[in-house]
Amino acid sequence: MKVYDKQFINGQWRDGSGEAVLNNVNPFNGEVIYSYKAASKKDIDDAYEAAKEAQVAWSKTLPAQKQELMEKLIVAITEAKDDFFATTCEEGGGTLPRSNYEYHTCIKIVKECMAFPLMMEGKILASNFPNKENYILKKPCGVIGVIAPWNVPYVLAMRSIMPAIATGNAVVLKPSAETPASAFVLAKCFEKAGFPKGLMNVVIGNSSEIGDYFVGHPIPNLISFTGSTEVGRNVGKIATEKLKDVSLELGGNNVMILCEDADIKSAVGAAVFAAFFNSGQVCMALNRVICLPGVYDKFTEAFVEAVKNLPVGDPAKEDSFMGPLMNLQQAEKFDKFVKDTIAAGATVALEGKSEGNMVYPWILSDVTNDMPAACNESFGPVCNIMKANDIEEALAIANDTEYGLSGCVFTEDLYKGMKIAARLEVGMAHVNDQCINDEPHVMFGGEKQSGVGRFNAQWVVDKFTTEQWVSVQVEKRF
Repeated sequence: MKVYDKQFINGQWRDGSGEAVLNNVNPFNGEVIYSYKAASKKDIDDAYEAAKEAQVAWSKTLPAQKQELMEKLIVAITEAKDDFFATTCEEGGGTLPRSNYEYHTCIKIVKECMAFPLMMEGKILASNFPNKENYILKKPCGVIGVIAPWNVPYVLAMRSIMPAIATGNAVVLKPSAETPASAFVLAKCFEKAGFPKGLMNVVIGNSSEIGDYFVGHPIPNLISFTGSTEVGRNVGKIATEKLKDVSLELGGNNVMILCEDADIKSAVGAAVFAAFFNSGQVCMALNRVICLPGVYDKFTEAFVEAVKNLPVGDPAKEDSFMGPLMNLQQAEKFDKFVKDTIAAGATVALEGKSEGNMVYPWILSDVTNDMPAACNESFGPVCNIMKANDIEEALAIANDTEYGLSGCVFTEDLYKGMKIAARLEVGMAHVNDQCINDEPHVMFGGEKQSGVGRFNAQWVVDKFTTEQWVSVQVEKRF
């Protein structure tokens, strides 16, 4: 993996001016890949000032010119494929399936956003005053601050960066210090594609030192944050105090409901992927499976059989489906959730194990909603199996959580499945499919403590723009 130890501000690669020296660590073997100087508040000032200046000219750039640069960006991303895969594996512990997902989804995001410059639609409205014309103009917000997490860093950064730029905004990205190289690979791609200097900037530092300053800075008009609900609440609080808009994609406690007529084989395949993809470190990961009595034992037995030989190990090996958790703190937090849930009365259907950051999959049965692994976002490889006497009880259990991101229902009666899905208190629900779904042209977002705002297509165009009323008095009124 290449060394990316410089901040990217106003089109220049420069050392961070903060006092801290941060390490980029390989989560699989614990080795320090490289060290770099952290960004300071002064670096954030410079990045936001550069973005503010660049945005003025960029907002006037013709749609065709924006699209031409986005076409070049696709070429740059394609040429950087090896860098995408290397960084995903080495700094993020990502396996080949996750590397493929991140790389190809980034390209899809750019392709989808190529239409956005032509989606800045306004309106002409009638007036109750004689000879007056009313125009509603859709305009960019200005500068958008983007905070991206470490678990799927490419996709969750680009999901905000690209729509922001496509709709005429400028961006300052603050990625996680756990995965800095991914952000700088993206910056290299924007630089290579020829985007104007200052339009896309990257600053990385300790969140405890610069995080609040980044959010509360006077220049950005909107903060787009993806991460935990706990941190998201703080981001929302700071932004609200400054009267900034926010887009918050937060945690989840996602659920699968198995009806009596569910196809067990299909449900098991979906559960294996949704619970253990990226070692469960996904906001949409499956945490709870609620079975009706007739399918509980069948599903549990088949699920355990499918998971017990799941390939776990070095993410650089092609056959590894699961790699390490991001760091030892995450592994220890996960381990406590599991142990406390067993102590609360859960049955171990499949026993996992921990070897440092390497955590093998756990399946717990006889779980209830008040147990730690079921009522929290575990963010690790555990799936909790629960029983409900009927659909009404299943829905009550499913909705008894502060989260509301994603869910799914398995049944052979598709209309019944749609009716059940519509009663799930989530932003996204799927019938006969797993809960990790994201398509760049379809709405994405959660309810309750899982977030504020919507991503993708017209939803994100509306979120990352503002509207202005301009009236014209054709003939003199006074």
